[in-house]
Amino acid sequence: MNDYSPQPRQTAKTETTNSDRQFSRKYSLHQDEKLSDELSILRSLLLGFEPNQLKNLYEQLENPQLQPEDISRLLPEAIILRSKQDKQLAEAMVKTIEEAIQASIKQDENVLSEAFFPIIGPATRKAAASFLEQMMQSLNQTLEHSLSLESFKWRLEAKRTGKSFAEIVLLRTLVYRVEQIFLIHKKTGLLLQHLVDKQVPTQDPDLVAGMLTAIRDFIQDSFSVQQQDKLHSLQFGELTIWIEEGTQAVLAGIIRGNPPQELRLVFQAAIEKIHLKLGQEIREFTGETEPFQASQPYLENCLTMQYKSASQTNYKYAWTFLSIVAIASSVWGFFTIREHLRWQTYIQKLSSQPGIIVVNTKKHNGKHFISGMRDPLAIDPNTLIPQTNLNPQTVITEWQPYLSLEPQLLTKRAEKFLQPPKTVVLQVDSNGILQASGDAPHQWIIATKKAWRYVPGITQFQDQHLLPSELQEIDLYQKQIEQISFLFVEGKTDLIPGEADKLTDLVLVLHKLLKVTQNLNKNFQIQIRGHTDTSGTEQHNILLSQARAQKILDYLSTQKINVNKLKIVGVGASIPFQSEMNPEARKLNRRVSFKVLIADTKN
Repeated sequence: MNDYSPQPRQTAKTETTNSDRQFSRKYSLHQDEKLSDELSILRSLLLGFEPNQLKNLYEQLENPQLQPEDISRLLPEAIILRSKQDKQLAEAMVKTIEEAIQASIKQDENVLSEAFFPIIGPATRKAAASFLEQMMQSLNQTLEHSLSLESFKWRLEAKRTGKSFAEIVLLRTLVYRVEQIFLIHKKTGLLLQHLVDKQVPTQDPDLVAGMLTAIRDFIQDSFSVQQQDKLHSLQFGELTIWIEEGTQAVLAGIIRGNPPQELRLVFQAAIEKIHLKLGQEIREFTGETEPFQASQPYLENCLTMQYKSASQTNYKYAWTFLSIVAIASSVWGFFTIREHLRWQTYIQKLSSQPGIIVVNTKKHNGKHFISGMRDPLAIDPNTLIPQTNLNPQTVITEWQPYLSLEPQLLTKRAEKFLQPPKTVVLQVDSNGILQASGDAPHQWIIATKKAWRYVPGITQFQDQHLLPSELQEIDLYQKQIEQISFLFVEGKTDLIPGEADKLTDLVLVLHKLLKVTQNLNKNFQIQIRGHTDTSGTEQHNILLSQARAQKILDYLSTQKINVNKLKIVGVGASIPFQSEMNPEARKLNRRVSFKVLIADTKN
């Protein structure tokens, strides 16, 4: 069912009807009744009456005008009578009704909105549904023929005629369309009702109805036709006029295209229903068309159309196109959102890196631009791009160098400048204090104590937990020396065979110890202790043990060993290596051992 626009009609003035005479009769009866009531009161006055009756009589005599209850009985009929005479009453009430509506809206606009809601809601839904149906049908037809050979012909026709391409498509794919419906009074030839499709430009419907009546009369008068013969159709190019006659009225439809014969049944059913519902109004028609607005639902059923595309296609091309657009939009949205999320992840990673400050970001022509400041020791921003799956070709960066005071970068800067050994750990706290721990060569420690001031951002150097690595060497050499011992022949200062080979190892270790202690400003002394077994007297054993220690000292003095660092001590048999339970234990007690004493050098 399509939208339509009913055409307004001028109505003729009517004279006073039977209802007018009835109103006058009722008014006369009312006056007679009132006169009878007054006579009754007068009769009671003359013959006798109550005080209340006398009071009512005085009031009525003083106010001879009609009472409100009298007016309420006559007002409805008076309004009907006046409205049939002319339009002055309606024109006088327009302003009053407008002011009443405005006052009602100011007090509570919900009253009128709730009153109109049952009407506006269905009308709005009906209009929207009709518009969407026509839009989908038009889109489907346009898409179906947009790339065909016929479409190029239609485009040329649209350009030639000045019409839009969509309009040409609709016209060329149209099977038929009922554009206008006329309901004409058969006897007078006057137009009763007229409906038109909203897409069709219209002429004066009264003129069209008159011409159709004139054509029918001309044919009947000019040719030998029977009175019962009727005019069924007229053909004018693409337009066809179908006419269905009833006993009192004629239904005429302006059709574009080739309508099916089934449409005749729709026209016939419409004219039959109109005669059934409005037969009396048609017979008594004197020029007033307002009663025939009730025929519009039947006339609307005749405003139909059909296109070449079968309805079962269900707008295949339109839905296909919309599906492709929706899929493309979804894919584009997915990749756009994913790219945006990746870019935000990259920005967050950059912002969280020490020594990198992001100042500005923007996107232009599918590329990402980022600018800011970066410490030379900070991480390379390009190494973070693969982690976020961004295309490196789309990321354009611009960084200005600066020195960051963040602890992580201060530590890196100190390590790069001081070059600590692997055994040293450097750490800078939030206050710029450089702390060193571990062990390192003494020379590096001395150089670091002087060089740390040249590291930017370092405010203090703490080395409480930093030890010279040479101390470990001293401990090692000390253990090696103290583990060496020389065994002697019983009662003599001669070494047993093979013991002299140990002297070379002892000299080598002593030279190393002297060098290390000298670098560390350490002072040391080595006790050369002579031992004996328990045989012999104590005095003899003391002298023998001293002689054995002296022999070792004499040898060391020949090897450029500073004898001032050496001291002989004869302990006799007081410090045995083992208890003398067997001859082998007595042999181990006849020896020379060493004791290393380390001390800091006094400045």
